[in-house]
Amino acid sequence: MRFKAIICQVFTREFDDVLSRTPHTVDLDNIPMGLHSLGIDMRPHLQERIDAADALGYDAILLGYALCGRGTEGLHAGKTQLVLPRAHDCIGILMGSRHTYQTYFENHPGVYYRSPGWVEFQTPDLKLEPAFPSQKSPMGENSTLDELVAKYGEENGQFLFEQFTAYRRNYSGLTYISSGIPTDEACRLQARAEAAKGNWAFEDVTGSMALLERLVNGDWDAADFLVVPPGASIQVNLGDGIVEAL
Repeated sequence: MRFKAIICQVFTREFDDVLSRTPHTVDLDNIPMGLHSLGIDMRPHLQERIDAADALGYDAILLGYALCGRGTEGLHAGKTQLVLPRAHDCIGILMGSRHTYQTYFENHPGVYYRSPGWVEFQTPDLKLEPAFPSQKSPMGENSTLDELVAKYGEENGQFLFEQFTAYRRNYSGLTYISSGIPTDEACRLQARAEAAKGNWAFEDVTGSMALLERLVNGDWDAADFLVVPPGASIQVNLGDGIVEAL
């Protein structure tokens, strides 16, 4: 079978791994991570990619996304079916299932998450390709302390940095999700260093490639995947299924 995969950059290394073993032909469209977190409505950009792929005769368009803060809600299938994992966000996908993530989350409140993609591709001032211009405030919410001080002066820069990073004080731990890819160890060390800098407890958990492998292999059981038929769209399901097709 021939698929188009439109994925978040956070899954780059994991997709490199699973695509090396799939029996299907998968054309990859890798979108810079953090699109939604920078205040950009990612739906129009994803829909544009879906519509472009729809005319190329694929058997399915695979989405390397979850519900993602409702960022995929409303995405519409044209002539080609859409497929995505049933998960709230990328953490659930990387842990192998939404249920595994929910259990971990309930037993580890106040935890920040990292994965190889989060460590490797997210920078303090995320640069997006020209097709996705940044909509962040010119105040510089993602700037470093040194950058803010240089721009606004010592006192104002310190104040702004404390305001922009206040949310981090609500966390007490950092959990790194290991996926067994070649960059794992280097990324784990960076995550551990970040935890030490924030005085957070550090935990390394073993993730799972299962959902991503099944996505590219066409193993889409209804329990873990939503298949959106032609003409339907992705809608939020407030129950365990997370998303549904209407």
